[in-house]
Order: sequence, then structure tokens, then C-alpha cells
Amino acid sequence: MMRRGLRDLGLLGTLVLLAMPLAPAHAQTAITRDDVIAKLNHFETAAEIDVPALRQQVAERSKSRSKNEPPPSKRPPIAPDLNNLPAFNADIAFDVDTPIVLPDSYQTVGRIADALTHSSLLPYTFLIVGHIESTGRRENNVILSQRRADAIRDILVNTFKIAPKRLQSVGLGEEQLLDPARPNAPVNNQVQILLVAKVADEPPAHPAPAAAAKKPAKPAKRH
Repeated sequence: MMRRGLRDLGLLGTLVLLAMPLAPAHAQTAITRDDVIAKLNHFETAAEIDVPALRQQVAERSKSRSKNEPPPSKRPPIAPDLNNLPAFNADIAFDVDTPIVLPDSYQTVGRIADALTHSSLLPYTFLIVGHIESTGRRENNVILSQRRADAIRDILVNTFKIAPKRLQSVGLGEEQLLDPARPNAPVNNQVQILLVAKVADEPPAHPAPAAAAKKPAKPAKRH
């Protein structure tokens, strides 16, 4: 009877475990606004980044078919200067092979927006950088990473009302892996928020030119 009772308890425990809902594969520890601020609030000098030129450079390198092309784990970063900027790496869950942000990650994007509107980060501009793990075609990965970076920017601007002039986006595909030693690791799908520079001062508004002073009418000649 004792053995049967233990066996029944073991079976019951197994059934309970099977009944428990599995955590989604993209589950992550919830970030806070202060987590983002702590990573980004370290401005030293402004970075000179030509985003359109970088996009072009990434697109061209991703099409490389050289026989001497190094494997992903030994590929040099295409924009090493970005590694010197204050950065927050975010686990954003996207629908497979699309730039569609899954609902579970909207909270993460919202926390990022909260940080960007905090007084300590409000004077700065940021670069949203998309990455992709080293699977599939390199050139396709660049396109997808750019679309995903653009999607995050669009949500921050349109949903959370971050000023568009404060945000730029670029997709690096697999041309600058976050973990080169493990090219296929999910960590290489993270989106980075980089602090780039101070917001450019708006030129002072010039007052409307005063209306030209009317010349006094000439007195009529007397005859």
C-alpha cells in the first residue's frame, strides 16, 4: 500500500507539471524605466554618425561573395565606433521574419519611451540599431533588421510621442553581431538604443519684419 501511495503521488505530481502553462520562449525579466536610464545616462562627446552612409555600407557588405570572406564569428564589426556609445540592449519579440512587434514587448518599448522622456535623457538624440542572428541570407537579414529598427522608431514616435528629430534607425543585420562567438544565439536579435548626441538647438525665431513706416504725405502745393 505504501509503494502504491508513493506511486500515485508521483503520478499526480507529473500531471500537475504537465498542466502548468509553459512560459513563452521570448519571456524576459521586465525592465524598468530606471534600468534604461542607468545604461544610457553617460554622455561624454557627441558621435558623428552618417546614418544613410552606414546603411549603404551595410547593404554592400552583406552582398559580399569573396572567397576570403571570414565566417560570422570572425567578421569584424562594420561600425565599431557604435560600441563606444552608451547603449541599452532590449529583448524585443517580433513575429517570425517580420517587423511586427508582438504585444508582450509593447511594455518594454513603453519603458524605453518613459526613459527617453525623463529629464536626464530629454536633451539627447538616439540611434535605434537592429541586429539579426547569423541565419538565412545576409542581405535579407540586413533588410529585416532595418525594418525592425524602423518599427521600433515608429512606435516610439507615433504611439509614445517621442519627437522624431531625436530618433534615427539603422539595421546592421548580422554585420555587427552582439555575440560573435555564438553567431546563431538569440542574443544577436536584440535591438539597441544608443545615445548619440545632444539635441541641436533650434535657431531663434526671427520676428516678422516691421511694416515699412509710411512716409508722410507731401503737402499740396498752394497756387
